[in-house]
Amino acid sequence: MAKTDPERRSQPLQDILFDQGFGTRRICAGLIQQGHVLVAAGEAGALVPCTDVNAVFDPRGLRLRVQGMDWECQVRACLMLHKPAGIECSQKPSAWPSVYTLLPAPLRQRPNKGAVQGVQAVGRLDQDTTGLLLLTDDGQLIHRLASPKHDVPKVYEVTLKHPADAGICARLLAGVVLDDDPRPVRAAACELDDPLHLRLTLTGGKYHQVKRMVAAAGNRVEALHRSQIGGLRLPADLAVGQWRWLRAEDLALLGV
Repeated sequence: MAKTDPERRSQPLQDILFDQGFGTRRICAGLIQQGHVLVAAGEAGALVPCTDVNAVFDPRGLRLRVQGMDWECQVRACLMLHKPAGIECSQKPSAWPSVYTLLPAPLRQRPNKGAVQGVQAVGRLDQDTTGLLLLTDDGQLIHRLASPKHDVPKVYEVTLKHPADAGICARLLAGVVLDDDPRPVRAAACELDDPLHLRLTLTGGKYHQVKRMVAAAGNRVEALHRSQIGGLRLPADLAVGQWRWLRAEDLALLGV
């Protein structure tokens, strides 16, 4: 593998491992020198050992195997996770395990990118809420997706405690008043699939918003699942508790 860098886009392997979150530069150098790092450029390239910390590679599209773990290099880490119930979206959980324990160590240890250390959840889901959760170390992307100014729609599948009719949709679309704001909060879209299942689309991000809106409309949430953010749906083949990288087409569906 070439050590030249004519376009000045490549980096020493030691720096790539550090940027990907495999530890301090000293730890990364040790992994390389001890033969624990295999490298392959491109999807078809074969993984081969590299023991030279200064060997230069373009991190874009670079595949690694570090201590037996396959890794696809990402300049910016953007991923989706199928959040289970009983998990908190917090680095310092109070009563439940942290969602970050579902991620491999490199994602939690990536060095600072601006104000962000490691990947951070884009917004939060309650511990009992399941579904689509985005995480990234890109501070601008977090702001773009989480800010209420950008009105990124989020779709929730709501299991109701009491059977409902079309009237609940009318109330949620017209707007309900929550206890912390005298202004009505409206759903962007709402449909009742059956008397106990509501599909609700919101653009805001108030605390416990879905549960509070449903309560204000005269019912109660028994279970809550986020199925979509923007145009991005939770893939049917992404198992509960699993994650995968966001591709360019996924980010396009998010409008970023």
